[in-house]
Amino acid sequence: MINGYPIWVVLLIGLGVFVASFVDAIGGGGGIISVPIYLVAGLPTHFALGTNKMSSGIGTAASTIRYLKHGFVDWSLALPSVLLAVVGAYLGTSLQLLADERILKYVLLIVLPVAAIFLLRKKSLPETKGELPLWKRRLFIWASSFVIGTYDGFYGPGTGTFLLMAFCMLGKLDVRTASGNVKLVNFSSNMGALATSLFAGKVLIGVGAVAACFSIAGHYLGSGLAIHNGSRIVRPVILTVIGLLMIRVITELIV
Repeated sequence: MINGYPIWVVLLIGLGVFVASFVDAIGGGGGIISVPIYLVAGLPTHFALGTNKMSSGIGTAASTIRYLKHGFVDWSLALPSVLLAVVGAYLGTSLQLLADERILKYVLLIVLPVAAIFLLRKKSLPETKGELPLWKRRLFIWASSFVIGTYDGFYGPGTGTFLLMAFCMLGKLDVRTASGNVKLVNFSSNMGALATSLFAGKVLIGVGAVAACFSIAGHYLGSGLAIHNGSRIVRPVILTVIGLLMIRVITELIV
């Protein structure tokens, strides 16, 4: 038994987290898969969210390090992005306490199909950095980090996917550098959320540690595929994540 759960249940959680992390390393949105897995395994909601932050945060470190080793992080863009995303996440969480979450879900019903259509019209995500004045690139990427960070704090699912699309399509970054910057931003926000959950006692450390091992493997393999295959694998994964997120939003609204 680990934290009161049979080992076979924890291992099944680990396998699900592996798949989620593999997807997350390539195109973001792994939480759409991993959080329901924790819930189906019987973890109470707050413990599922907190334990997921532990496994996903540690796993994200693996893919972040791999992107860093290959030089696919633009530090002049990444560091302000991290700060703005964290500030946005704090504001988003504060807004969540005041606003009706269903409003955002209705907005997503419009945004998600538009994002999918836009991505389908583009044959591929950029393999090389596009031409854009530096001040515009900074404006688009930093503004996207703040806005999507706010979304992350308010609702969350698909944050990595939205960041990746914004960095590539608005900031004109190549898909590999965009992925590296997104991972750094996601890692920072995950660590902040994990610290909060740990302080509140909402993390099953034993289950999270086992799942984190599977998460590291998934992130390592997924980031390797993204680095070597670029948009050929990132684009279809993003479309899949958008589809899953659309299903989740519709399901939550119906229920």
